[in-house]
Amino acid sequence: MSAWKQIGICWLAVASAAVAGDWPHWRGPNGNGVSTESGWLDHWPDHGPPTLWKAQVGTGFASFAVAGGRVYTTGNENNKDTVFAFAADSGKALWKHSYEADLGDKFFEGGTTSTPTVEGDRVYTFNRWGDVYCFAAADGAVIWQKNVHQEAGLRVPGWGFGGSPTVFENELLLNAGEAGLALDKATGKLLWQSANKDSGYSTPLLFARDGKTLAIFSSGRGYGAVEPLTGKALWSIRWMTEFGVNASDPIVDRDRFFLSTGYGKGAGLFKLGAGDPEEVWKSKIMHNQFNSSVLLGGYLYGVDGDSTEPATLKCVELATGAEKWGQPGFGSGALIAADGKLITLNDHGELAVAPATPEGFKPTARAQILGGKCWTTPVLANGRIYCRNAQGDVACLDVRPAGPH
Repeated sequence: MSAWKQIGICWLAVASAAVAGDWPHWRGPNGNGVSTESGWLDHWPDHGPPTLWKAQVGTGFASFAVAGGRVYTTGNENNKDTVFAFAADSGKALWKHSYEADLGDKFFEGGTTSTPTVEGDRVYTFNRWGDVYCFAAADGAVIWQKNVHQEAGLRVPGWGFGGSPTVFENELLLNAGEAGLALDKATGKLLWQSANKDSGYSTPLLFARDGKTLAIFSSGRGYGAVEPLTGKALWSIRWMTEFGVNASDPIVDRDRFFLSTGYGKGAGLFKLGAGDPEEVWKSKIMHNQFNSSVLLGGYLYGVDGDSTEPATLKCVELATGAEKWGQPGFGSGALIAADGKLITLNDHGELAVAPATPEGFKPTARAQILGGKCWTTPVLANGRIYCRNAQGDVACLDVRPAGPH
């Protein structure tokens, strides 16, 4: 079996109960911010697509997991984190679970930052202070819970733990410690952990190499790959940013490995080999502060700039690092891709669709969807786009083609 077939099966296992258009965890069904969904409407009236439903979930930046007809997200209100499950078609509140959790608004609005992960009939969440929950997807019953900061003795990084859970075989992988940790997904038992040093804020990324599935974790000092079943460190890249913030997710493209972080660091492309990755290029051309780029047809599309400066939406050639175009005024928004198109949400709540092309950013549809600060990645699932702002206003938009639903 080829490595790439193996990793495809691995991601399929994570989304085993999901239908074709589901988005069961952070960065979507393949962990790369790209959906295979097609046939959705990429041209809208001036006022935008119909809004199917709205909700309020509290302060936070968590995105959405969509699986089995349910939508999951999190927010914080009155120093309590709440996990929500809504009916995807109507927005009906199906269940919620709240627990004590500090707002954590020292450096920003605070609230939740990690997106729920759905596998089969289970939902997994991980909050900024180390609380891990396993819920029954249907009714929110708590199957198990624990706090890895307390039980594993791992320090909480400056902004709180930030990555979403990743499921691999019998494990739940979390970005805690210098190179992650693993829990038994059925019981929460600690299987392995790494050194008690600051983790980064990215989500554990599964990828295939030499017939094996590996996982990449970020730390306060760089990115590294481990064997997910043992925690054995295989290679690392020293990648220092101001305040130790390695928050964006890397992109693996066969034997190439792309990194981009904010705080003045920039981007780099590396070649994977027998040892530590070898540098192909480094540049200041792209700074993904916390929302990662997507890769389509050899081109990277992402946000260049920090939230403290005017950030630009850009297209950069992966092989060379050459900028193809830049769209100013986008701010610290986010994007995904589907069917060869970009779905973008800028930092002041304008949603747009544009062909993913190095020729320029030319939207076929755009509409003001939300107000307030919009840093959260939008999600397309089963003909619906889900968006939220930092205050917790959620909007579900209908982009299904006309006709019976």
